[in-house]
Amino acid sequence: MSEFIERFWNITGFSQVSPANVVMMAAGCVMIYLAVKKDYEPLLLLPLGFGTILANIPRSGLLDAAPGGIFRYFFDYTIMTDLAPILLFFGVGAMTDLGPLLARPSLMLISATAQIGQFAALLVAALAGYGIQEAAAIGIIGGANGPVTVFMATRLAPELIGPIVVTAYLYMALVHLIQPPIMKLLTNPEERRTEMAQLRPVSRGEKITFIVAVTIIASLLLPVGTPLFAFFMAGNLLRESGVTDRLSHAAQNEITNIFIICLTFGISYSLSADKFLNLKTLGILGLGLLGFATSTAVGVLTAKLMKMLGRGDLNPLIGAAGLAAVPHSPRVVQQLGREANPSNYLLMHSMGPNMGAIIASSMVACVIYSLLI
Repeated sequence: MSEFIERFWNITGFSQVSPANVVMMAAGCVMIYLAVKKDYEPLLLLPLGFGTILANIPRSGLLDAAPGGIFRYFFDYTIMTDLAPILLFFGVGAMTDLGPLLARPSLMLISATAQIGQFAALLVAALAGYGIQEAAAIGIIGGANGPVTVFMATRLAPELIGPIVVTAYLYMALVHLIQPPIMKLLTNPEERRTEMAQLRPVSRGEKITFIVAVTIIASLLLPVGTPLFAFFMAGNLLRESGVTDRLSHAAQNEITNIFIICLTFGISYSLSADKFLNLKTLGILGLGLLGFATSTAVGVLTAKLMKMLGRGDLNPLIGAAGLAAVPHSPRVVQQLGREANPSNYLLMHSMGPNMGAIIASSMVACVIYSLLI
């Protein structure tokens, strides 16, 4: 009987589970808690947390290359082939309204300068001893653009894709904790009370012209980024054309939902304890926070400068939306603006630099990548 019990014990996962596996399972439980209890980025953190638990169960076969290694299949065929990040960007484009950006194009300056966070994280990562390609992949976290982070990490640092992507999406979920202290530190109560004039209407023709022009110019300028630019703008074209509602709806819903599952379970392949728990991962968590904080601070300071130079009705809080964290940063701006002045309605105004940040962060990431290949 004792021999049977011993043999049974040896074939269970309990016999091989390590303290590191337990730590990662606990981390997965924390992500599930944040998704369910706090409603932090639930579409991503919930499956990612559950995938982290599954990836750390010994003998499960989920990570195997042989038949049955479903996480490995997701990783190889949807992450490393760029299918998941590109089609997610396609869905993001279909959900995006570029009207606020086109109504006030000057706000693109905020989007552009806020990308300094990418360079700050890259520089510090390089000084900290990461290889230049690893540092570049880490720096891209500072743009708060999830699909672009995945797209570039597969090319620059595939061995670090797990911690890089988890850090990016975790901080995107936590922007309402990261950004407000920085926003309050860099603005005074009078600035936060500033009310902004209503945005002008933007015609369908303007939007379609912008979509086509940006796609052509950006793709010719940075050919390596064509898959990103083209699919984001293709999704947006479906939305704005007014004649492809079925396709737009599919891009926003079915396609996006399918590839969120592919992305989260594919990334889970890289979240086993032996791949994730190391000093580099801890460093990435700190460097990602540096990138987010720098981008927020520079965006707010840029908005303050624009206000000083003649845009008197510009509320500097909208500078925090210079990150591509959609729609989290605009919601933070709206919340702080209403706290300072109940008559404030900054959501649509902050969507301008936020939409611009999607384009700017993609272009900066492609510039960095182009210089390294």
